[in-house]
Amino acid sequence: MKLTRAQFLKALPAAALVLAGCTAAPTAPADTDELVFDHAYPLDYATQFTADCYADGSTLLTIPDAQAKFLVRPEGAATLRTVPEGVTVLQQPVQNIYLVSTSAMDLFLHLDALDSIALSGTRAEGWYLDEAKQAMQSGRIAYAGKYSAPDYERILTAECGLAVENTMIYHTPEVKEQLERFSIPVLVERSSYESNPLARMEWIKLYGILLGKEALAEEVFARQAQRIAPLLEQPSTGKRCAFFSITSSGLATVRKSGDYVAQMIGMAGGEYVFADLADSGNSLSTMNIPLEDLYAGVKDADVLIYNGTIEGTISTKEELLARCALLAECKAVQSGNIWCTTPSFFQQSMALADFMLDLHAVFTGATADPDTLHFLTRIT
Repeated sequence: MKLTRAQFLKALPAAALVLAGCTAAPTAPADTDELVFDHAYPLDYATQFTADCYADGSTLLTIPDAQAKFLVRPEGAATLRTVPEGVTVLQQPVQNIYLVSTSAMDLFLHLDALDSIALSGTRAEGWYLDEAKQAMQSGRIAYAGKYSAPDYERILTAECGLAVENTMIYHTPEVKEQLERFSIPVLVERSSYESNPLARMEWIKLYGILLGKEALAEEVFARQAQRIAPLLEQPSTGKRCAFFSITSSGLATVRKSGDYVAQMIGMAGGEYVFADLADSGNSLSTMNIPLEDLYAGVKDADVLIYNGTIEGTISTKEELLARCALLAECKAVQSGNIWCTTPSFFQQSMALADFMLDLHAVFTGATADPDTLHFLTRIT
């Protein structure tokens, strides 16, 4: 059943609002059925979630495509006698989180909220984020199994308050159902479905709401947005750029034109060579194409960027050509303008501004000192 604001009782005029965040009332009754709508939390770019704030400091997070609604209740808030259908109540502080979505870890780190995570769906050696790896090596965060095979006993023993999954959980829906049968709320985060890189980073506001750190989340996001702003004011460099990897089965994996990586190339002043690869309706941001089609698309590209996060990094031109000999005749290979992403790229969700600045430096030729780049390594 769709939850409307009317079901949460009467709405107050949003025009009377001054603050963007949600502030808890100083006192609250022992229990209540009443939630008074205050205002919609302002989001500048994100489209995959919304947040409605209520007068007592509660916030309703809605992730439409996941058909999920979470009512985040502040400490000391009145007890709800009834909960609207389809709504999961999360009482702050939200603790002992089972974090399966690797892209969310960086957001927790930027919110200084690593202590809220007790369990990980990734082993220590799978983390490229030093703080996360060290927390697991020291035993502060325990491995509780991957998304498809969680360690239920460990999760229950840890008194897990929330499981944060990515959409891979839909491949094993019985796992999500079992966690919920154990009264463990499951939040399936969809930041990866945001095509705008700023929208992906704005998901830090969702976690700020969950953890009671809205002000810090807004500050972190604003800082990253400000770093990107100067790039958006500059004209295109006209440099044509390819971003791809090659699978073990001999296919090329490329990004669709609406994907956030393709968008970052454009925002950094480049032109994505596969701009004609529109969304085919399967909601995936990538697609596999034959190596002949890869060559046809990238042969005249000024810059080649090999995605080292999926099929492994490369460090020499010979390694690249061993995967696809056709690339030997490409313009960028001939000129030596070949780059590879670092393995940490996709885990550092709040560092997209750094990646765009890297791209701009490559497009403008301002790469004399490779130590100034964060995510790109030149292939020689």
